[in-house]
Amino acid sequence: MPHPSDVPRVELAPGLSISRALTGLWQIADLERGGTPLDPEATADAMAPYADAGLTTFDMADHYGSAELIAGAFRRRRPEGEVQLLTKWVPEPGPVDRATVRDAVDRARARLGVERIDLLQFHTWAYDDPSWMDALFYLQELKEQGVVRALGLTNFDAAHLRLACASGVEIASNQVAYSLLDRRAAGDMVEVCERYGVQLLGYGTVAGGLLTERWVDAPEPVGDALETWSQMKYRRFVDAAGGWSVFQQLLRAVKRVAERHGVSMATVASRYVLEQPSVAGVIIGARLGRSAHVEDTVALFSFDLDDDDRAVLEAALTGLQPIPGDSGDEYRKPPFLTASGDLSHHVAAFPAPFPVRAGAGGRPRVLTGTVWETMAGFARAIRVGDRVLVSGTTATHGMRLVGGDDAEAQTHAAIDKVAGALRSLGASLEDVVRTRLFVKRVADADAVTRAHGRRFGDVQPANTLVQADLIGDGYLVEMEAEAVLPPTPTGRRVPL
Repeated sequence: MPHPSDVPRVELAPGLSISRALTGLWQIADLERGGTPLDPEATADAMAPYADAGLTTFDMADHYGSAELIAGAFRRRRPEGEVQLLTKWVPEPGPVDRATVRDAVDRARARLGVERIDLLQFHTWAYDDPSWMDALFYLQELKEQGVVRALGLTNFDAAHLRLACASGVEIASNQVAYSLLDRRAAGDMVEVCERYGVQLLGYGTVAGGLLTERWVDAPEPVGDALETWSQMKYRRFVDAAGGWSVFQQLLRAVKRVAERHGVSMATVASRYVLEQPSVAGVIIGARLGRSAHVEDTVALFSFDLDDDDRAVLEAALTGLQPIPGDSGDEYRKPPFLTASGDLSHHVAAFPAPFPVRAGAGGRPRVLTGTVWETMAGFARAIRVGDRVLVSGTTATHGMRLVGGDDAEAQTHAAIDKVAGALRSLGASLEDVVRTRLFVKRVADADAVTRAHGRRFGDVQPANTLVQADLIGDGYLVEMEAEAVLPPTPTGRRVPL
């Protein structure tokens, strides 16, 4: 049995030290997909070998079947503070209030049997609905009250991690897919993490088991050959990266490095992620009661990848196509790299971010609730036929300026509000044909332009950037937009 001292630890947040290899309990949901819950006490027995080996940190979520109940049963058997239980709250799209957030946190506390949750990680389905910011501000309040020790995010992209941090929410971590197959988190995410002191927790490091010996030179799996939801999901990542034959080149490279060090391919794949900038830990999935890979996981810390290893792996990686988008995009935009290939098993519906009302002449209009709309008598956006016109928009959320003194974060906040107004009126950012950006400080022009490029790089609307003395303390950027809806196949306008 590996000795607990073989597993290094890292301080994720003040008072929260975790093992750098975390045990993920998402497979609980897969084991229960037949409809029969696992016995919490019996399944908790299978957690003991992990904790005894120094793998004391377990990651779960409110939607991982009985995972929180099982972890709670195990925690009761251990001395206070010996194990760390990290969980997630993944609400349905739509408005949230303080009571909703408190109920979700209290439910997790009760299931885990704790007074204070070690790390509560939040996921949102849509950035253009400002409810996600409400949820984070309410969670920050609970952190300040001591109900939650630390706050994390899960599947956030770099832009919205930046926005959350710049808005004053104390974010300790962002849990994202990260593997040899999927290196999206190696881009802008690292710069944001370094600026705001956020650490990454990487999951999917072995691509649902596809980055293992079983699949080297194996025929392309179809149908029943994919046994778990994770395999179904990461099979889509393989396709996005160039297909099975290209993936085989990566598998052979990983095998070569694994044989050189006398470890498994899964160990090499996870070690690669563990050594990346800003990564605090990697999450290794466990099928509790079915299989255990404790010694294999601890072997992560028995070697380091050297220059020769990295050269072998990088050579194979050059043949892969980058996974499109940024971290978490697989849950927010096509191609949906999920087990089902869409969001049907995750979300029932996406309500409009803002209410639509009839204005003068019956024209649909949207208000977002800022004081400026009422004071000055204007709508955030109005639809006239196939055109949607969006007023000058700043990083205002209710009565609050978000994005702090970070011009790039403020720009993303303004674009999110524009996107929400457009979606409420039947349009999207892809329909935008004209944008105008007004910056207060010339020094922020690069940051504002960079944010605009991140969000409109594939759309490329006509654009003008102007320096202007903006009204309101703290506002660094304001944005206008115009969209034209494309005709439907029948030639009719897109309805609301």
